[in-house]
Order: sequence, then structure tokens, then C-alpha cells
Amino acid sequence: MTAAPARMHAIRQESAGGPEVLRLVETDRPVPGPTEILVRVRAAGVNPVDWKTRARGSYYTGDIPPFGLGFDVSGVVEAVGDGVTLYAPGDEVYGMPRFPHPAGAYAEYVAAPARHFAPKPQGLDHVQAAGLPLAALTAWQAIVDTVRVTEGQRVLIHAAAGGVGHLAVQIAKARGAYVIGTASAAKHDFLRGLGADELIDYREQDFAEELGDLDAVVESISGDYPARSLRTLRPGGTLVSLLPLTEQVLAEARERGIRAVRMMVEPDLAGLRGISELVESGRLRTEIAAVLPLSEAGKAHELGETGHTSGKIVLTVGN
Repeated sequence: MTAAPARMHAIRQESAGGPEVLRLVETDRPVPGPTEILVRVRAAGVNPVDWKTRARGSYYTGDIPPFGLGFDVSGVVEAVGDGVTLYAPGDEVYGMPRFPHPAGAYAEYVAAPARHFAPKPQGLDHVQAAGLPLAALTAWQAIVDTVRVTEGQRVLIHAAAGGVGHLAVQIAKARGAYVIGTASAAKHDFLRGLGADELIDYREQDFAEELGDLDAVVESISGDYPARSLRTLRPGGTLVSLLPLTEQVLAEARERGIRAVRMMVEPDLAGLRGISELVESGRLRTEIAAVLPLSEAGKAHELGETGHTSGKIVLTVGN
């Protein structure tokens, strides 16, 4: 593309802070470089990493404002850069471009590597698709790639009703696992509907006292959860943490003969294709907690930061 880029609307922040720092602005539309595609965004998912980055800058990369937030994208290919063969203008795609670097998905257009996207699952609208990439890829890479869950294994998923958790429950079930989840009692019926075999109310029960001989734990809470989770695992089991693990936890894991790893999600075309297959076969769905227009990104963050939503918050962009 040689023409000067058009203008677009996007959410940007000039400084770290609360939801009030998110502003709808007019800015240059990006231009796709070699191997990149330009996607007209129809919906953008909202994730905890978004409001954490908004509040203090990127923990992962050191990026500080000004920048645009957002990683989850569902939309339509507007243009392709040199060398792209997977997509053509008009194709519907979804993905998690550039993570962990700021991708600026809260915008009317995003340009990113073509292989950070996959064809949008058939039967899903853009709102549903935008709720999938980061959370579903996190769950997929934990359950399928890291643990390599197989039929009959016993898997514990903490925060099972959350954005990552409710998808991890379904992916583990699709692999034939016996799935246990921790969640408040009010969310147990929701999780049973997703296929959870056993549920523990973390407010009333101590999972570390009630469970044992597990094959894997997916942990996303931190605090004392990793150490307590070790007590539920058999020798040879795996603890996958989505947050950093302390040296004390790692040392205890080695003593118990447990594999303890910290995992960070990555852009993943193969993973997205696997997720799409589960969606299209009816074995995976995303729960949408709330849908707001792009201009209300700040309200979306306020809602997410309450910690009481089940499933995903999504911003709609354009028509």
C-alpha cells in the first residue's frame, strides 16, 4: 500500500492510571507491512492484562504510555501486505496479535502479522469470537501444549468461572479429563453446564484438604494457591501457573517430584485453529458477560476490575 493512511478512531492513553485515562481519539490508520494484514475490527475482547497495563504500563515488555490497549480482535481483512498468502480482503478473522507487546486492538483498524490470526469460527458472530483469543489460547496452551492432558486424567482449574477458567474447563473436558473447578457456589450451576465434574466453593472449602492424586493444576490466582496446589498433585504431576512462581514453590515442587512451570500465552495460529475446531464441533463456547461500545472502554475496565464477572467483556467497534 502506497497511499497515505486514512484516519480512524481508537482508544488511547497518555499516562498510566484509572479507567478515566482511556480516551477515544482520532489517529492515523495503520498500514500493513510485509507479511501483515490490516483488519477492520468489529469487536475487541477485554482482559485483565488490559487494565493491569493501563494502570502501570506493561509488566511484560516495559512499554509505558502513550499507547493503545487491547489484544483480542475479531474483524474483516481490509488489506494484505506483501507476501501474505493465507488471507485476502473480505476474509473474517480473529486473533491475538503481537502479545505481549501493545497491539492497540481497541480501535477501528489493527495491522499485525497474518499468522497471528486464524479464520473466524463458523457460526460465531464477531462479539463471541472476540471473547476467545487470549483467554482460549491461554487455556489451550496450558491444557494441550504444556500439560498434554489425556483421557481420564484428573485436572484442577482454579478460578474456573473466569475468562480463562471457563474455557480451560471445556478444553480439558474435550480431552477426556475429569475436571474439578474452584469457584463461588453461585457459579457452580454455570460450570456444571460447561461440563465440570466436581466443584469446590473456595469460600467454604479448602481444596488442598479435599483433593489429592491430581495429574495437573492450572493456577491463575497466586498468593498461597501455588503452594497449596502442590499438595493436591501426585508425583509426576504438573502445576501450570499463569503468574510468576516463587523460588520456594519451585523448590518444594522439585522435592515432591512435581513439574511446576510459569506459562505466558503466545500468538499461535495452530492453537487458534484447534480452538476453532472445538467451537465448530459444539465442544467450546465463550460466555459473554457484557458488551459495550468502543467509546465505553473505561466502563468495561471498571466492570472487569470488580472481579465478579463470569466470562468475557467485549467492546463493539463500528457496524
